[in-house]
Amino acid sequence: MGFSGSTELAEVPPRGDGGASPTLHCKMRSFVWRLQRVLQIKAKQEQTKRTELFELTERLAQTRSELITRQRILKDIIADIAAKKPRSRLRQQEFFLRHSMTSDEQVRKLAGKVIEMESQQREKIAELLEVRRFRKGLERLREEAKKRFISEQEKLEQKELDEAATICFARKMVPDQEKTGE
Repeated sequence: MGFSGSTELAEVPPRGDGGASPTLHCKMRSFVWRLQRVLQIKAKQEQTKRTELFELTERLAQTRSELITRQRILKDIIADIAAKKPRSRLRQQEFFLRHSMTSDEQVRKLAGKVIEMESQQREKIAELLEVRRFRKGLERLREEAKKRFISEQEKLEQKELDEAATICFARKMVPDQEKTGE
């Protein structure tokens, strides 16, 4: 059924008014869902995936920031060299060209790293969404099982109340019949 538990019967002492003899009442058993542990594991997995995604997103933002900073520095250097007089800028152009290969390589590596991290981010998002959908499905199943459990418990309780009322009525009828039958 999707749930388990135990039903306990407790004897209720007779009323002090000389009413019916002791009756048995069913204590409502607690709801225990067999898949609860799976739900807890999926919730932990979702939290772990969310944390991993957050950390990856932070690293991606730092890498993008570093890439943008390097590109801005290169543009600023080029603009600064272009603004100088031709004679004084020759030395700076020569120096810049010697080091531009290294700078360009660093920028390309950072751009490649950003692309790779964006791909990883998409994968992490897909994994997170998959785990979340599974967890939500389990939660729906749990709620449905709980509703069925409560409904069944209410039916059992009503059945017991009906039986108790019938027994009480029958007990009252027996003494009345003895009085009239004598």
